[in-house]
Amino acid sequence: MGQDLIVGLDIGTTKICAVVGEWRNNCVEIIGIGTHPSQGLRKGVVVNIENTVKSIRQAVEEAELMAGCEIRSVYTGIAGGHIKGFNSQGIIAIKSREVLQSDINRVIDAAKAVAIPLDREVIHILPQEFKVDGQDGIKDPIGIHGVRLEAAVHIVTGAVAAVNNIIKCCNKAGLDVADIVLQSLASGEAVMAEEEKEVMVALIDLGGGTTDLAIFSDNSIKHSWVLALGGNNLTNDIAVGLQTALPEAEKLKQIHGCTLNVLEDRDQLIEIPGLGGRKARTLSRGILAEIIHLRVEEILTMIQKEIIRAGFEMPMISGVIVTGGGSMLVGMPELCEEILGVPTRRGYPIGVGGLTDVINNPAYATAVGLVLYGARARTRQSKDTFRIRDQNIFNRILSRMKRWFKEVI
Repeated sequence: MGQDLIVGLDIGTTKICAVVGEWRNNCVEIIGIGTHPSQGLRKGVVVNIENTVKSIRQAVEEAELMAGCEIRSVYTGIAGGHIKGFNSQGIIAIKSREVLQSDINRVIDAAKAVAIPLDREVIHILPQEFKVDGQDGIKDPIGIHGVRLEAAVHIVTGAVAAVNNIIKCCNKAGLDVADIVLQSLASGEAVMAEEEKEVMVALIDLGGGTTDLAIFSDNSIKHSWVLALGGNNLTNDIAVGLQTALPEAEKLKQIHGCTLNVLEDRDQLIEIPGLGGRKARTLSRGILAEIIHLRVEEILTMIQKEIIRAGFEMPMISGVIVTGGGSMLVGMPELCEEILGVPTRRGYPIGVGGLTDVINNPAYATAVGLVLYGARARTRQSKDTFRIRDQNIFNRILSRMKRWFKEVI
């Protein structure tokens, strides 16, 4: 695989998606995509290694065929109820009275010096802003004179076992993991416009097994949260409520599913396939819409409570972006706007070229975002990003000691 190719691998609960991007003239061109149903995950967490590996291989082979390349390394996403995000702060004295890259590294180290359980792994340390001698709002403090440097960061952690299982599945599929990325962060890379990143915007990624929330402001992430409910819960509710099989319930959701607030004819009749060879029945579409509406309303209400709990009042949120496969449900943006009380739109992948008509679907937001994240990671000057190969504690300590000795010498 060439130096200019970047591959995003979205390992989701309902599907595995591989997207191949090529870096051309400071822009990402999508040149290949492959998808395959996911059969080894539950609520964003790997529960069957072999089935997950098979699904990854199928998706990657399809992407290789379309792009005409061999995929060796991928940027992969991670989600699940085990993901936890929190904010932290660090403060140091500036040695040379001018902020250097080594000072930024030290203040980020100070900010991440918090007690993290041994069964958890740090996935991201995302700088929010810096302060020099109390002056806030600084994004890049290098070269600024001062005596005290402060940093506010957002730290994302995940269960070590869940992270290792994703890496293991990729490795068994013949892939190296260049980096592992929070799925809501990747989706934000793909669907948010530049002007939206400046103001406070909430991103809601409705997947099959989880619903991810991320709040962005001033070009940085302020809060992240994962809810272990998603589109599969809607399908299960339909299957139980209408007494039909899960595959048929999924078809009903996709073809006739909608929320009550946009349903024009509640008495419209739809055919419900019978369970276990029983005869098909006809029911009103309003019953299906009511089942869907109740579950979606529950998810959005829980998101609203989390936003308030995190200290963000809804009037502060300038808008909401709903993305992911679940956002394609008819009436989803309207119901979200009704419950949260702020303007809402669907998030489609933007900022890329190439096969834009193929990836013009919210379901591909995470995979495209992983490609964009990889492109930015290659162009960033900082080398302090999370790398899978550095996850061993001994390697991290050794790396930190080497850096410390360089600064002393």
